[in-house]
Amino acid sequence: MTPDQMRDASLLELFKLEAEAQTQVLNSGLLVLERDPRHAGSLEACMRAAHSLKGAARIVGLDAGVKVAHVMEDCLVEAQEGRLLLSPEHIDALLQGADILLGLGTPPAQPGAVDPGIDALVARLGALARGLPVPPAAPVRAPVVETVSAEPPQPPIKVPVVEPPVAPASIKPESSEPTGEGRARILRVSAERLDHLLDISSKSLVEFQRIKPLGDSLQRLKRLQATARRALDVAREALPKGAVDAQAEAMLLETRQALGECQQLLAQHMTDLDDFGWQGGQRAQSLYDAALASRMRPFADVLAGQERMLRDLSRTLGKQVRLVVEGEGTQVDRDVLERLEAPLTHLLRNALDHGIETPQRRLAQGKPAEGQILIRARHHAGMLLLELRDDGGGVDLQALRRAVIGRGFATEQTGEQLTEEELLAFLFLPGFSMRDQVTEVSGRGVGLDAVQHMVRQLRGGVRMQQRQGVGSTFHLEVPLTLSVVRSLVVEVGGEAYALPLAHIERMTRLQAEDIVQLEGRQHFWSEGQHVGLIAASQILQRPEGKASDNGIPVVLIRDRDSLFGLVVERFLGERTLVVMPLDARLGKVQDVSAGALLDDGTPVLILDVEDMLHSVAKLLGSGRLERVDRNARQLAGGKRKRVLVVDDSLTVRELERKLLLSRGYDVAVAVDGMDGWNALRAEHFDLLITDIDMPRMDGIELVTLVRRDIRLQSLPVMVVSYKDREEDRRRGLDAGADYYLAKASFHDEALLDAVVDLVGEPQE
Repeated sequence: MTPDQMRDASLLELFKLEAEAQTQVLNSGLLVLERDPRHAGSLEACMRAAHSLKGAARIVGLDAGVKVAHVMEDCLVEAQEGRLLLSPEHIDALLQGADILLGLGTPPAQPGAVDPGIDALVARLGALARGLPVPPAAPVRAPVVETVSAEPPQPPIKVPVVEPPVAPASIKPESSEPTGEGRARILRVSAERLDHLLDISSKSLVEFQRIKPLGDSLQRLKRLQATARRALDVAREALPKGAVDAQAEAMLLETRQALGECQQLLAQHMTDLDDFGWQGGQRAQSLYDAALASRMRPFADVLAGQERMLRDLSRTLGKQVRLVVEGEGTQVDRDVLERLEAPLTHLLRNALDHGIETPQRRLAQGKPAEGQILIRARHHAGMLLLELRDDGGGVDLQALRRAVIGRGFATEQTGEQLTEEELLAFLFLPGFSMRDQVTEVSGRGVGLDAVQHMVRQLRGGVRMQQRQGVGSTFHLEVPLTLSVVRSLVVEVGGEAYALPLAHIERMTRLQAEDIVQLEGRQHFWSEGQHVGLIAASQILQRPEGKASDNGIPVVLIRDRDSLFGLVVERFLGERTLVVMPLDARLGKVQDVSAGALLDDGTPVLILDVEDMLHSVAKLLGSGRLERVDRNARQLAGGKRKRVLVVDDSLTVRELERKLLLSRGYDVAVAVDGMDGWNALRAEHFDLLITDIDMPRMDGIELVTLVRRDIRLQSLPVMVVSYKDREEDRRRGLDAGADYYLAKASFHDEALLDAVVDLVGEPQE
């Protein structure tokens, strides 16, 4: 909050700001005291926080706040002086008091309304402080996180603080923050100002990077001047003596001197430009780093309130749990932290509800009564790696298998054959839950699928591991910042595009012979599985570029548990790009998430991989996927005749394919008429060989469609069928076939001779 805003703010708004800071101290300290009731530092910090809130409430005129804070202070003083040992019942009441004080900063919906629970809490705390018996309080209700939709919740608009609130040193003994006058000043700066500062600094950095190509251009100009000077000297020496008069000689000499002066002056300017570029680039980089650092927050900020949530939820469920955090000082962009809060809450609640067992069951299994949830945060290769692990019972795979079958996600036969990895994948499906009844904590089936959706929106990923009886572990990987993105820059249709590295499995180059066609789609074999191929030019609606002479560049992109290969024209290299959002007036641009500038100032579009997956699904549904290796085959030299063999019999299909391949033809296969029709529309063939009796679409229907299509009317068609009656032959020829061959009578040479008659030799 700026000084002007501080002057204009109401007293209630100021109380709310102080209540937010002091209740954070109370929550942290009370959770420490629940484990160690005699922790002197926490007792002192909590007592001072309650005392400060009492004074603030008195100034603002909140009598209820004064009463609550006063009785909290009395209880803490009794504990400080050793006359009271804080129990979980004391902590419950004190936490409830902190919640009430925080809520008093918000005006009630009805003026004059008073929370009826305040007097009851004051009486209860007073009795607890004096050691008097009190009736048991209602069980603490865990805060319910509503996640009806898988869409990530929009975070509330916050005014970011440049430095995090510093907990008292007594609560965090390891903290070395200076206090008093030496403590760093904390300023409140609007998010819009920080975003604007980062935008300006990133553009300055890009502009200074353009100085290098300018220096290279001046270097070329210097070489051209040197060449011109040498050419002038050669021309002068080549002229015979006496052929040039004194005036021309003087002009040549003057020109040579002018070129020399230009070279010296240019060299001096180049030196100055290099110095300016280096100094300016360093300052621009420092400015950008500082602006980016101002957006970075410690990972601990996203955990504010999580330990309290777990504590309250565990008491509701009758369980005991301890949250352990490693790497809480890891720096992360504030936008990423805000969007991580919801998925982390889901995972923590899931670990406590589904993973951690009751104390009685844990003791019976030889475990300590108190469960543990560990969160570990660290940096790796420009990414934030989060590990959330519990020491609970893991996933009951047999119960999960029964749930999969019982909810109709798989048949009983298929369900019994599912592997552990395949079973765990069902936990991330929308609407899937292992609970038969809906409770406040779980059962709605919007848990892990929402987590996965929100993490993928952050250009990250999540995966799960478990050991039954030992516990479960979730691994999250998200960018440290959304302001910059590490990308692979590729060329498609003569233009540069960027693919975020978080979605890329690896890169490779394929030869034309590595690509096979299966069921109307092109695949290649990679690490024991078939990977489908898709042309980036078709998805982005760009013209096809020139084929590379050293293979087909392919980017392997992981889509959850499967891979697909995106065919591009050229790899331009890995870049760290400053994200520049597109103008809001454009709306959502299909397949594009943002823009950026390369080092030389060239604009580049950052692709939205999630959106591209939807585009691929549409192309698959329409059967309009184009062939990706057409240019590569043409580049290989000499066009080979291409034959499409359509037959539902694997034996016949492979026999015909091998015969044609041995003769030198390029052969593709399809498993039925529908598959063959999709292949004909997607790519070019010189001959169609088809059976008649096939599922989905028979050969007669296929030939009829071919003859009705303007583009395919001239395509030669051969029918090869077991039906050798005259009426069958006539029916095939009437449909439009050029040749009819009976399988019962054909032999190797008969088929090959017929193919040569129809389309000629395999090589043009």
